[in-house]
Amino acid sequence: MLTKRVKSRIIGEHKTAEKDTGSAQVQIAMLSRQVDELATHLKKNPKDNHSRRGLLKMVSRRRKLLAYLKKSEPSSYEKLIKKLELKK
Repeated sequence: MLTKRVKSRIIGEHKTAEKDTGSAQVQIAMLSRQVDELATHLKKNPKDNHSRRGLLKMVSRRRKLLAYLKKSEPSSYEKLIKKLELKK
């Protein structure tokens, strides 16, 4: 679970317009942060299958958003991949 402070920092780093909170770039950045936190939780708690299912859903949603961004805005896709250090 991300705090308001962390969410606002992520939005500030990845927004494309002044009041942007829901663009693909922002959503991907938020999901990446949540995936990282949940992955560390699952390393400590390997039998937590409910959280594992949530993690898989988040990864799938992020993958779909990345595919959309790659198709619609290839230049911002490349920048975001480098900034978040994700695999292609």
